[in-house]
Amino acid sequence: MKQRLDLRLAAIIISITAGILIVFTVTNIVTNHYHIAMYQQQSNGHHGMDELNEHLEQAQMQSIILTCLLSIAVASIIGIYVARRISAPLIQMKQAAEMMTQGKLDIRVDTRGDDEIAGLGSSLNELAVQLQKQEQLRRNMTQDIAHELRTPLTTLKSHTRALEDGIWEPTADRFRTCLEEIDRLIDLVTELEDLHDMESPEFQLSRSEQDLAKIIERAVTVVRAAYNEKQVDLRYVHQPGDSPIIAKVDTDRMLQILINVLSNALYHTPASGRVQTDLVDEGNTVQIRIEDSGQGIPASDLPYIFERLYRGDKSRNRLNGGSGMGLAIVKQLVAAHGGDVWAESGKEQAGGSCFYIRIPKEIPVDSSRQQQEV
Repeated sequence: MKQRLDLRLAAIIISITAGILIVFTVTNIVTNHYHIAMYQQQSNGHHGMDELNEHLEQAQMQSIILTCLLSIAVASIIGIYVARRISAPLIQMKQAAEMMTQGKLDIRVDTRGDDEIAGLGSSLNELAVQLQKQEQLRRNMTQDIAHELRTPLTTLKSHTRALEDGIWEPTADRFRTCLEEIDRLIDLVTELEDLHDMESPEFQLSRSEQDLAKIIERAVTVVRAAYNEKQVDLRYVHQPGDSPIIAKVDTDRMLQILINVLSNALYHTPASGRVQTDLVDEGNTVQIRIEDSGQGIPASDLPYIFERLYRGDKSRNRLNGGSGMGLAIVKQLVAAHGGDVWAESGKEQAGGSCFYIRIPKEIPVDSSRQQQEV
């Protein structure tokens, strides 16, 4: 049988009150009886004094006992009331937590005041909100993975069936199409494995002091051909005489971060558009700013764009919109450097979007991962 919290609290309060009153009552009775007996001895038993002293002692004992009993009754009522007031929100939170374990994540507890119990209720409500978001992301991810796998597998099945039935001749172009679909499957699995490795405790960066301006120049060089093919203007201005901006980073991982963000900007920027990259020295940190003139990001999608396999436009596929893994990898790698990454859209960007990457120049002292320096 489960013990009720309000009854336990009430029993504790009543027991403490009753114990104090009983000690007080016994002490008063013993003390009064002692002094009355001493008075009787000193008065040498005058006529009528014994009866008076006896009635006086009885009256004092009765009043003390009655006061004790009434005090215990009042303490019981107050104790039960206080215990229920204290335990009511805790019981509500327990019931809400049990409902959450059953999958009812829309449950919320009523919070009043600003004490510790109200803070606990607010934390439980925030937990429910986060669980709802994660559950929705999990469902979206499962749906997206199924979609990503279904499309190339369906293509491979139809091509193979056509070759088997003799409808198609086994030409080099058709085999090349099958190989492209296989490559897409391999790329998706590789990206999922990479992200899994980055989230493991064993993942380490190979950090050394590097000039971030040169790393950005290398990233711009890598994606330049794709920008030229789409006729998108990619701008990054760094004068040879400018002072180098040195930070302890993993060069290969920083290149991966920049290439992923620049590739994402290219996807969302139409022909004749532009992408601007800037590097800003902020003292102890460095900020990389990548702004595009594309269609921008809807406000409803901004909180989720760094989640794996998330795509705001559900009609996009890997042929025209990527796998939805690039920004998730960016977020994980920036976090491994001890930095932050976020995006803004539709404000100063005049319809486009802007990605901000801020990383410390030195390795954070309280970093949860021990990084390997070279």
